[in-house]
Amino acid sequence: MSREQLVGLRAAGVNRLSMGAQSFDAELLKTLGRIHSPKDITQAVRDAQAAGFTSINVDFMFGLPGQTMHHWRETIERALDLHIEHLSLYSLIIEEGTPFYTWTHEGRITPGDEDLCADMYEYADERLHAAGYVNYEISNWSLPGFQSRHNLTYWHNLPYIGMGAGAYSSFGGRRFSNVREPAEYIRMLKAQQWPEVESETVDKAQAMSETAFLALRTAQGLHLPTFEQRFALPFAQFAGDRLHMVEEAGLLERETEWLRLSKRGRLLGNEVFLRLLPD
Repeated sequence: MSREQLVGLRAAGVNRLSMGAQSFDAELLKTLGRIHSPKDITQAVRDAQAAGFTSINVDFMFGLPGQTMHHWRETIERALDLHIEHLSLYSLIIEEGTPFYTWTHEGRITPGDEDLCADMYEYADERLHAAGYVNYEISNWSLPGFQSRHNLTYWHNLPYIGMGAGAYSSFGGRRFSNVREPAEYIRMLKAQQWPEVESETVDKAQAMSETAFLALRTAQGLHLPTFEQRFALPFAQFAGDRLHMVEEAGLLERETEWLRLSKRGRLLGNEVFLRLLPD
């Protein structure tokens, strides 16, 4: 986007931007198939700040093929130099049907191992904490007062409406999405057609499961009385003995009315979340 376009967005009332930078290493960006450069990242943030944006998020990835701890430290330091308000840090997930899945199985690339990924996560958490950022969700850090309100709505499993091509919504017991192509989205609206392309009904069991594990992704955790009020069922009755093993392993901690992941649990959160999925 040009600076003029950014100024126009800000004037139109857009107050937050999120950018998918992924890395400050040029070779790693090529590996990811990205067409931007490290310099482009800095320029985009500077242009957004000059346009008046005071709430900016940038995404970065760790566990990339060929990525070292040195690469990761450099990316975190350069991100801090941008003086942005929010950072989202995600590990690379190898999903079937993607080029990375094929390349991994062909032996052409080797993603970062679990121990290295854990070291990268812990380094980022410590460095960002020292810089004044709060890790309010497993993969998200912000300066005080700059948490993503949309994402918090999602992690609290509350209703939201998405507008535009490819937008997702969760409302009235359903999750649904719009057609992805902007031209087709516009055509359907002009023809007074509903642009919904996919829909899923969320039953009570699924809603309870998702409410629990999404809340556990946050630093605050799951508020047990709110869960019971929402579903007319105590969380202990819903969970049964499914979490006993991970509690014994120290992945969860309780504090009066709250249940949350421990520091170790944040590294092994999937071990907890899988136990909360519907049968």
